[in-house]
Amino acid sequence: MEGSEHGRSFRENRSGSGNGLPPNPLAASYRKTFNSDSVSLSPCKKSLVRHPSLQMRTRVPDAPIEPIAISEYFQSDFIPTIRSGAWADIGVRSCMEDVYVCVDDFAEDFGLENTNGGPNAFYGVFDGHGGKHAADFAGCHLLRFILEDKEFPQEIEKVISSAFLRTDAAFAKACSLDAALASGTTALTAIIMGRLLVVANAGDCRAVLCRRGKAIEMSIDHKPIYARERERIEASGGCVSSDGYLNGHLNVARALGDWHMEGMKIIGSNSDPGPLIAEPELITTNLTEEDEFLIIGCDGIWDVFLSQNAVDFARRRLQEHNDPSLCSKDLVDEALKRKSIDNLAAIIICFQHHRPPNLVTSPPRVRRSFSDKGLRELQSFLDSLGGEEGGGRNCH
Repeated sequence: MEGSEHGRSFRENRSGSGNGLPPNPLAASYRKTFNSDSVSLSPCKKSLVRHPSLQMRTRVPDAPIEPIAISEYFQSDFIPTIRSGAWADIGVRSCMEDVYVCVDDFAEDFGLENTNGGPNAFYGVFDGHGGKHAADFAGCHLLRFILEDKEFPQEIEKVISSAFLRTDAAFAKACSLDAALASGTTALTAIIMGRLLVVANAGDCRAVLCRRGKAIEMSIDHKPIYARERERIEASGGCVSSDGYLNGHLNVARALGDWHMEGMKIIGSNSDPGPLIAEPELITTNLTEEDEFLIIGCDGIWDVFLSQNAVDFARRRLQEHNDPSLCSKDLVDEALKRKSIDNLAAIIICFQHHRPPNLVTSPPRVRRSFSDKGLRELQSFLDSLGGEEGGGRNCH
């Protein structure tokens, strides 16, 4: 299996992936990782049933976006210039379960017509647990589910959400045919079409946009302890243990796979939806000249980096060498120095060909004020001037 071979290379070579480029899931050899002939790819009828507390879209508080038609996404003078690089490391773990995917031009790779005149790129990080099979499966199939949907790209958010759920259902089918595949994975993907950026997340990977040096989080970590996730979990018959684990077993509230874990995806004989869901949350934005790069990383990165801290670190590196592949390696290496205890995977996507500029800030305005004593002395001086002028006029 080529995907597993790629994972073994990380275990054998701590330096990472060599050239910083991950496997392309659209390549014929990579698509053979799982044979679609043995897996049902039809949509699951229950896949679009949502808990009332969930929303289809989440807006970025720092970057409010007005609703616009799909055709308007490409009507701008600014067109991103895509450059990307990725790196991964096994860290202190005994096995590598992180998978990443970079496709800088899926229109060309998949034989599609480029209708927007700009980039058509796809990136994903999949953080496996209980084995790497679910992460490999999602890395192979999720993009294909998106591109083969008849509603793509007109209903892009709906299509991406459906693709997550179809991937989850297809993996359940694969596990029913081979129990050895049983495992789970978090998933975060980013699609760039023209200047439209859509980030979808299910789990605790994270995407952070650098906008003129400011970190803008493009995803929300799905931890069981967070109030909204806990409410949904408990309403679905699950529980959050005192140490923050879903049903005492998982430290994430959303994931693909894990069908083998009792009471997670299905509850009871009626096959009611369980507390662990694969439905992603989506955040969208229109890229502008102020957007410099995007960081996508597994939770091993964010265990030791704050979002702004990671942006500051990556920005300094890009100013030095302007190489997204080397920058992703720098980020992973720094996480190791900071004692991250997890597998590590990071992708850097640059939106401009030049280095991030130095940010010039205007000097702060110095506000001067007079004390009460100073005002009295000034008033006395002005009064004395007025008296002298008056006296001069009387003598004239």
